[in-house]
Amino acid sequence: MKKRKLGNSDLEVSSIGLGCMGMSYGYGPAADKKEMISLIHEAIDRGVTFFDTAEVYGPYVNEELVGEALAPFRGKVAIATKFSIQIEEGKQVLESKPRCIRQSIEGSLKRLKVDTIDLYYQHRVDPSVPIEEVAGVIQDLIKEGKIKHWGLSEAGVETIRRAHSVHPLTAIQSEYSMMWRSPEEELLPALEQLGIGFVPFSPLGKGFLTGTINKDASFGGSDFRSIVPRFKPENIESNQVLVELVKKVAVGKDATPAQIALAWVLAQKPWIVPIPGTRKLNRLEENIGAADIELSTEELNDLNDALSKIEVWGDRYPAEYAKRVDE
Repeated sequence: MKKRKLGNSDLEVSSIGLGCMGMSYGYGPAADKKEMISLIHEAIDRGVTFFDTAEVYGPYVNEELVGEALAPFRGKVAIATKFSIQIEEGKQVLESKPRCIRQSIEGSLKRLKVDTIDLYYQHRVDPSVPIEEVAGVIQDLIKEGKIKHWGLSEAGVETIRRAHSVHPLTAIQSEYSMMWRSPEEELLPALEQLGIGFVPFSPLGKGFLTGTINKDASFGGSDFRSIVPRFKPENIESNQVLVELVKKVAVGKDATPAQIALAWVLAQKPWIVPIPGTRKLNRLEENIGAADIELSTEELNDLNDALSKIEVWGDRYPAEYAKRVDE
């Protein structure tokens, strides 16, 4: 597995990481813990060194899973986790007061079975707490040795610049894929200028770009996609044109649609590290295989030209989630 550095930092990780959320949260009932620990170990055997989780996934159970799975590999892998989303009366609320950040870091350190967290993200920007205040707390935690690097998730460019001026950010996490290219407008140019790495989640469009989802697909109530406008039957049908494009390219490269979708993300910038998630070994191997697929400049230009002519139907978030994205 090839390695990449996140921005100007010294954090070097595998070029493709593993998003662990779906193992226990967000995509239906939690999978068997022993099976998921085994899958994480299979990922390590194949060169993956970057694992992503969060306090709110479960909540807590995903961090516990990742902590148990990675305990034998301490110092050999990088763990990213997140703070700022809490569950109150069954609903997610934003909470980034200094006291709450400190409570969160202590809980995460314990569940992850580590003394230091490699990459600590603010999961969503809390408008009630100035980002400079958040950055100040993070700076103190870094001095205390509890965090090595920090980042923001779904943050706007202005917020990123303000945070970065207090203490340099290592990475920004946001959705990015052939289905959602908005980061190309302002975010990617700003990250390049500032020397900050980019960690795209949902690089496979929440599974859509694998080519396995059609208008007859059904999602259970515990599957986040059941409330996502993009996954309404009519939008799934309208967006099949995108899947057909990816399939066409995949045939020409002797690859799968998922591999082309990931190779496309990797080809954008050398400081981008996508974190596709999965519960299945065959999908893990498929995703990892994308790191070896090279898209030539001509192929990339042709693909981008075709993508620019395709309209993607359906919002990526329901309204209640969309309003938490920092613009």
